[in-house]
Formats: sequence, structure tokens, C-alpha cells
Amino acid sequence: MNQEAVIIEIRAGAGGEEAALFVADLFRMYSKYAISQGWRQKTLDSRPTSIGGFKEIIFELRNGNVWHQMQYEGGVHRVQRTPSTEKSGRIHTSTASVAVLPKPKETEIKIRPEDLKIDFYRASGPGGQYVNKRESAVRITHLPSGMAVTSQTERNQLQNKENAMSILQARLLAKQQTEQIEEISGKRKAQIGWAKRAEKIRTYNFPQDRLTDHRIKKSWHDLEKIMSGRLDKVIKKLHPVRD
Repeated sequence: MNQEAVIIEIRAGAGGEEAALFVADLFRMYSKYAISQGWRQKTLDSRPTSIGGFKEIIFELRNGNVWHQMQYEGGVHRVQRTPSTEKSGRIHTSTASVAVLPKPKETEIKIRPEDLKIDFYRASGPGGQYVNKRESAVRITHLPSGMAVTSQTERNQLQNKENAMSILQARLLAKQQTEQIEEISGKRKAQIGWAKRAEKIRTYNFPQDRLTDHRIKKSWHDLEKIMSGRLDKVIKKLHPVRD
């Protein structure tokens, strides 16, 4: 399955503000990796926090063999480190969930206009501050499934609507594929677990300078370099197991 583009969703899990900062770290890691691969990146939606983290960020990667390389990043990522706000030096554990969704081609997902409810509202920043006074943010609800998506990253309604539609189409395709697999097999096949957000796949242990992927029971050191986008050795090690 060679997709030209994927949509990646990263959400803060357990850990409060530290989890939101970890989301920002993962986003930077994937962004720098994308640059090294010559991919193009576009942010579709984000929920920033007041200290530089994200409650959630959704972005698109394209122009390359993106799905092949990113497909196994989905799941729960765990970080163990001492937050900069922790005066006693205690190590905290926080989590973030990553979902990697293939972006549908135009023929794969057809959405009827009458199945959509579209609302516009003012985009807001951290602390509820208004980014602008116009109602440029968009919320699209797909009535048959009840699925709702938003986008507020751009300054105009049309661009945010396009971003929200991209997210909706990718989520509907993922839902459709999951239902097809469950219908054929009667239960989820083992490899589908690799994309489940509830499954812990990786730990980033800063005190021990170690990244561990729990699926293949392998660890790497030099965590700072990995977090700066040097993911090749990790991603390549995952593929022989499944490809």
C-alpha cells in the first residue's frame, strides 16, 4: 500500500502540561524527519497551550513514500523525564497518542454535501485569547457517522474548510477499512493493533538516554539525535518484521 500522503494526529494523554510539551516534541521530531526525506508538510489543525505545547496537532505529510515509512508510528508514545518545572528533580511519565491515517485519493471516499453540517466560529489561542475577530475556524459534522472535525490554523474559512475535509476523509477511510477487516475476519487481525492508539508502542527515557520500541523489544541510545529527526535507524528496523 503506497500512499502519496498521510495525515498524522498527535494528542496529549496522561501527564497534563508535560504531555502537551511531549506532543510538541514528537511533532518537531516528525517535522525534521520529513525535511530529511524531502517530504512536504502542512498543519491542518492544532490546539496549542500557553507554554509551547499542544493538546492536539494534526498535519499532513506528502510527496514521497510516506505511508511505507510512517505506518508503524501509530500508538501510544511514552516519555520519562524531569520536567523543567519540577524543582525536586523527580522523573515524570507522560504519554501522547499518535494516529497515522492514509489520505484518501479522490475516488476512495465520496461525501455528499447534504450529509455535512458546517459551522464557522472564531479561532481561539491559548487561554481562550482570540487569534482574530473573524469567524474563520471551521467545524464539519458528518451526519451519517456523527464524526466531527475542526480546523482553525488558517486565517480564512475556505482554507480551514479544505483542511477539515482532508481530516474527515482520512478518518472515514480509516473507519471503513477497519470495518472491512473486522467483517472479513470476524475480529481484528494482529497487525491492526499496530495502529491502535491504546497500545503502548514506544518509550522515550531521557535519564537513561534510551528509546525503546516495545513491539520489537529493541532499544537505541542518543535520544537527543533521534528527537532531532534522525529516525531512520528506528523506522528501518520496524519494516523487516512486517513487510
